[in-house]
Amino acid sequence: MYFTDRGIEELERRRGEDEVDLGWVADRMREFVDLNPEFEIPMERFAVYLARIDDED
Repeated sequence: MYFTDRGIEELERRRGEDEVDLGWVADRMREFVDLNPEFEIPMERFAVYLARIDDED
């Protein structure tokens, strides 16, 4: 198990039943990067991953 799995598991436990749109998620990601600029590149990579998840290689 990766260290980050604990955060993912907490997210799922606390928010697993919530329904949100991707605009809300994008706003939260921007807020996170504003507060934690050192994570700008990983968050950018994650956003691109989510955006392209259904693209064929």
